[in-house]
Amino acid sequence: MSSTQTEAPHSPAASPRLSAVDPGGPLVAALDIGGTKIAGGLVAADGTLLHQVRRPTPAREPGPAVLRAVHEVLDLLAGDPRWARVDALGIGSAGPVDIARGTVSPVNIPGWRDFALVDQVSAHPAAAGLPVVLGGDGVAMTAAEHWRGAARGYADALCLVVSTGVGAGLVLNGAVHTGRTGNAGHLGHISVDLDGEPCPCGSRGCVEGLASGTAIARRALRDGWQPTGADASAAAVAASALAGDPIAAAAFDRAARALAAGIAATATLVELELAVVGGGVAAAGEVLFAPLRRHLAEYATLPFVAGLRVEPALLGTEAGLIGAAALAVPHRSPR
Repeated sequence: MSSTQTEAPHSPAASPRLSAVDPGGPLVAALDIGGTKIAGGLVAADGTLLHQVRRPTPAREPGPAVLRAVHEVLDLLAGDPRWARVDALGIGSAGPVDIARGTVSPVNIPGWRDFALVDQVSAHPAAAGLPVVLGGDGVAMTAAEHWRGAARGYADALCLVVSTGVGAGLVLNGAVHTGRTGNAGHLGHISVDLDGEPCPCGSRGCVEGLASGTAIARRALRDGWQPTGADASAAAVAASALAGDPIAAAAFDRAARALAAGIAATATLVELELAVVGGGVAAAGEVLFAPLRRHLAEYATLPFVAGLRVEPALLGTEAGLIGAAALAVPHRSPR
């Protein structure tokens, strides 16, 4: 699909959080920017996603082409008659991000390096006068799950997105903790194997290099797993593990162990009550969660972390938009 085509918005049947019932009142606009797609949405004050549009990300094209896709999504949102009720705009972006400078440098969008995303979005005519708030995608997912999902009501939690990468964010003392630049809680680049493989971040043995969907599939293939057909994804590895393939199960066990080490280390530092795990790899269900809970019990042994719970995320693919809106809610400026 080219960057000028529009995908149909999700239907309410396909998206449990996408509602056709508009409660009225002010809205927050949201952008969710990743290496595969750029989504935009209108979110009500109670966190309900009312409307969603998306375009594919032209991730391998120069930076201006990616910005055009962002502006096209904003054009689509602004064409909705409810846009007049929008009083803030939140952005969740692949990172690293720098919320103090309003810039992003997504690893999977090479054309954006120290890209002034907040300034560029603010310059769009539809955003005139709106506060524009930036956050990393892991932090946005955390804000969503704390507002409307599995971390709701918890004062101290870690929320992870385990997909082609591993991102995360923290809830501390009842509030999302972004850190100075917006990258606090970046569990994917905690080193859990001192002699491990080099990571693109410059370190080695990082959680992401052991537990991402890409890492799971790569490990399974290396150890002799035979995919059925051409599908060699982590989802295919999960299906094989569920069917009893020991190599596939071992690949997930290794990933779960790395995640458990990272979660336990984080919990030991800041005393967490809950770890929420979402993203495509979490769709493997107990293929991931059973070994994750088992390994976590081995790593989180001190009394103040031994009761740490692990739960699947609830908001699915809409967490990015709901979370971007959540980050912007405190900055609303009625117009």
